[in-house]
Parts: sequence; structure tokens; C-alpha cells
Amino acid sequence: QVQLVESGGGLVQAGGSLRLSCEVSGIMGSINVMGWFRQAPGKQRELVARISSGGTTNYADPVKGRFTISRDNAKNTVVLQMNSLKPEDTAVYYCNAVKGLANYWGQGTQVTVSS
Repeated sequence: QVQLVESGGGLVQAGGSLRLSCEVSGIMGSINVMGWFRQAPGKQRELVARISSGGTTNYADPVKGRFTISRDNAKNTVVLQMNSLKPEDTAVYYCNAVKGLANYWGQGTQVTVSS
């Protein structure tokens, strides 16, 4: 059974930092892409950042220069370091893992940034 377990969400003031972690279990072999999406109330889920097994990264424009994604292939973990947080970053953040045609999601972790 595939599981994506997220941790690290919470409440922080604007300008602060949070670190989200996601550990993936139950997937055999290399995970092609790992990433983070977010969904704010009343909005569609959107990509935040993703990283390939080779380390190529892709960031959404609103978070470029503030967020950093990294992964540990041996441990099947992905980390999102979020700095200079803004109130508009408030959302539920979801871990995502892609292997072949299969797409897996975590349960989500709430990030709230107060002004």
C-alpha cells in the first residue's frame, strides 16, 4: 500500500519560514517526480514545486526565490523549505509522487500565514 506522510505545516507570521516533509512508502523502485501542490479555499489545486529523480526542479512563479524543494532518493523523502512566507501562501499543501502513469497524493497539511 502506497503511503505519503506529510509533516511540518502550521501557523506562522508573514516573513517567517516553515519546512514541509513528506515520506513515501510502498513504491518499489525509483519515483520519477516528487513534488508539492497547494489548494487555497475556493481555488483549484496548483503546483508549488517539483523535482525529478535526477534533481531537476520546477517552481511556480509566485514561490520562485522563496521556496526550495529537495529530495532524498534513498529515503524516498521530499522536503519543501518555505521562506519569506506571505499570507497568500496560506493553503493546504499536498505531497505528490509520480511513478510511470501512477499519481499518488498525501492527505495534505495546513499552512497558515498571518499578516
